[in-house]
Amino acid sequence: MTAEHVDVLIVGAGLSGIAAAYYLQTRCPTQRFAILEGRSASGGTWDLFRYPGVRSDSDMYTLGYSFRPWRHTTAIADGPSILAYIRETAEAFGIDRTIRFGHRVRRASWSSPDATWTVEVERGPDNECVQFICSFLWMCSGYYDYTQGYTPTWPGVERFVGRIVHPQQWPADLDYAGKQVVVIGSGATAITLVPALAEQAAHITMLQHSPTYVVAVWCGARKGSS
Repeated sequence: MTAEHVDVLIVGAGLSGIAAAYYLQTRCPTQRFAILEGRSASGGTWDLFRYPGVRSDSDMYTLGYSFRPWRHTTAIADGPSILAYIRETAEAFGIDRTIRFGHRVRRASWSSPDATWTVEVERGPDNECVQFICSFLWMCSGYYDYTQGYTPTWPGVERFVGRIVHPQQWPADLDYAGKQVVVIGSGATAITLVPALAEQAAHITMLQHSPTYVVAVWCGARKGSS
């Protein structure tokens, strides 16, 4: 198998992967690099999650790129706006042309004598096996499983006659209007999901293991923003 050689291999074309590529091409212009993205679209988290109310849980003036600051007046932004921001940034700096879509990393091995990584990748719908060799492997792939999010189990779940939905695989045609809804968990996803579902659900309950403290704050425009 013939391997493709690059100096730096970036895994993931989300928020951090685009930032990594920007700094590589501006500060290390002689270094050859490529971005491997397992999915068919860029944006990472902000393309994957499509549940109602999805938004950032950090202000975008901090989370955004220093080299292309967030200019919107809304600090806590919705998912589609963040996705557009990531893709527009990638296009503005030509980073989108370096992304290899449908490339899923399966294994990486380090050789001390050669000071290189050999990365085994499955490419395309046929899972063609290809290899990359690089001196630096930059993981920007996030911290959770993109194919299957964690789902808790409990005795008797098989007897539940309603529908169980995971936010990571939110069906586009899900109709919850007028329904009784229970959201398991009280983290960032639940905090954004519950208010959005409450607009149409007949009743909604957040089921949590331990107390959550929520503080109402104003996150409007900064002075001088546009």
